[in-house]
Amino acid sequence: MSDVVVTDNPEKSRYEAHINGELAGFADYELHPTSIVFTHTEVDPAFEGHGVGSAIIRTSLDEIRAKGERDVVPVCPFYRGWIEKHPDYADLVHHRAEGTP
Repeated sequence: MSDVVVTDNPEKSRYEAHINGELAGFADYELHPTSIVFTHTEVDPAFEGHGVGSAIIRTSLDEIRAKGERDVVPVCPFYRGWIEKHPDYADLVHHRAEGTP
C-alpha cells in the first residue's frame, strides 16, 4: 500500500486522504472565527485498517497547530477518541469541546 497523502480541500470544507490518487477518506469540518469543528470522518471500506483516519487527523491537527489561529472542537467521535489516545494534541481542544464553538 502506498503512502497516504492528506490535503485540505477548503472548497468542500474537509480534509481528504488519497492513496495512489484515489480518495480513501475524508473529515468534514465547519470553520468558525476561533474554532474548527470536526463533524464527521469517513474512510472508504477498501482502505480501512491502513491508517487513513489517523493520517487525516494527525495532518489536520498538525496544520491547525502550525497556523495557530483556531482551536479544535471534536464533535466527530473518531476525532474525540483519537485525541484522547494522543494527549499531546489535547492542548488544541476547545475548552468547551462538548458544547458549541
